[in-house]
Amino acid sequence: MVTKPKVMLVDDEPEFLEVMAKFMRHRGVTLETAANCSEALSWLARDRFDVVVMDVRMPGIGGLECMDEMKSVQPGLEVIILTGHASLNYGISGMERGAFDYCLKPVDAGELLEKVLLAREKAAAGPHG
Repeated sequence: MVTKPKVMLVDDEPEFLEVMAKFMRHRGVTLETAANCSEALSWLARDRFDVVVMDVRMPGIGGLECMDEMKSVQPGLEVIILTGHASLNYGISGMERGAFDYCLKPVDAGELLEKVLLAREKAAAGPHG
């Protein structure tokens, strides 16, 4: 039996969260949303996720710092960074710090879903997969 991917989407733009949540859930993804790093860390403290999709620019703790904290809580967690064209270096920096991949905003929902599924496969394969 194949289980649904369990994903957390972290972004401070409510409209983006709503649209992406609807898209992902309609395609069989179990998804929770968080508006900032503190909320995301609270979710991670009480539940386990396959993949986190995180905006790099958020008020308070930024996406890269939040990713570092999340990986200290769940080391095998795969993270996909969302960044704007003007901040492409954040995506590259995120990958150097252990992110699975990054997507440029405005994000293509189909491309993001594809990356989420690939990240989940990597997480399921374990640390050497």
